[in-house]
Amino acid sequence: MKIVILNGSPRPNGNTAKMTEAFVTAAGEAGHNVVRFDVCRMDVRGCMACEYCHGEGEGTCVQNDDMHAIYAELADVDMLVLAAPIYYHGISGQLKCVIDRFYSALYPKAPESLRYVSMFLSSGDKDQYTGARFSFDGDFLGYLGLEDKGFFTSAGEVTEETLDEIREMARTL
Repeated sequence: MKIVILNGSPRPNGNTAKMTEAFVTAAGEAGHNVVRFDVCRMDVRGCMACEYCHGEGEGTCVQNDDMHAIYAELADVDMLVLAAPIYYHGISGQLKCVIDRFYSALYPKAPESLRYVSMFLSSGDKDQYTGARFSFDGDFLGYLGLEDKGFFTSAGEVTEETLDEIREMARTL
């Protein structure tokens, strides 16, 4: 299975990174091909709503930035993992920007290979996930019709129990 991780955390050793690393290691051991993008270190600009992608661009975004590396991997991906810290009840702006740019690649329809999605979130408070959960349920499970492979959260320091749950999900894909 080909899996793309979109890591929206700017902290290379933070809780989100620990969660994604646990997944990458277990999924790799299970024989999956995992591609990870640390979107906070990429040059990805916001969608301009110019509609070029749905006109003469025929599915290609007019902007020339690092999003094209992500688009290349989305063409035949089986699973997306969205990972981010929570800022003001939602995912980080860097990850939100990437998701907004899915407009050219996943609208009106995602690639047929894309079947699964999971989300890894970290925050300082266990009651901060409502906005991200709304987007996950509505955009990825509802609109794109993907199968839920887990919504994992860590309030405060990520626990070994949470990391074990992520590893188990990765092993059983």
